[in-house]
Amino acid sequence: MKTGVSMHRKLGILAEKGYVILRDRPGPMIPSADWLALTYMDWKSGGDTNFAPLASATGEMDCRGFWDYGKPDMGGLWTPNRRLAPHLVDYVEKIGGNYGRVRVIKLNPSDEETALRQLHLDDNNRRNPEGNGWVVRSWLELDDTPEQSVFILRDMKEDPSKETRIKLHPGMQLLIDTERLYHVVWHPGPSPRYSLITSWETNDALERWVTKELSGERQLTGTRL
Repeated sequence: MKTGVSMHRKLGILAEKGYVILRDRPGPMIPSADWLALTYMDWKSGGDTNFAPLASATGEMDCRGFWDYGKPDMGGLWTPNRRLAPHLVDYVEKIGGNYGRVRVIKLNPSDEETALRQLHLDDNNRRNPEGNGWVVRSWLELDDTPEQSVFILRDMKEDPSKETRIKLHPGMQLLIDTERLYHVVWHPGPSPRYSLITSWETNDALERWVTKELSGERQLTGTRL
């Protein structure tokens, strides 16, 4: 559901649009073995998806929300997948923030109409006490396909008049308040799309990372329809 007024700490840079496109991840591309060798679970969210949990509420191979264990989506514990994805783990740990769920999504191809039916809000802040930071999510795009994937964002699910579409590419970093914006990725294929999704508490460490990833870089914008 849409959230009302809260007393959680939020990022000012997300206040206007609810999302920000950061610079591409610097350095060499992460080896594909970091996501292709992972153990995936059949878990559906936003389309025909499988997820490989890297951090979960208990450290077990579990895709369920942290609220099932009486806690907000933060304080994640590494799963056995950690040893198979050293570069992805290093990426998350270097940000230095309080992460919750850390997962690689495997999204199978679909047509645009099917993707749009999957527009949804996330439930990131259930059991998150006021005074904590607001939980948002980052994406790191991991691979490329001949047909470019598109992130679709809407303020209202059934209203395409104010829709943002962001073309995705490997190394792209995004931060989105997914409890505010309806979202889905349309992935035409032909092969699966992989992306690292991390839940973050809004705190000093996350703000420092966002500032660094914005600093001195020409920022891309989505196409507002």
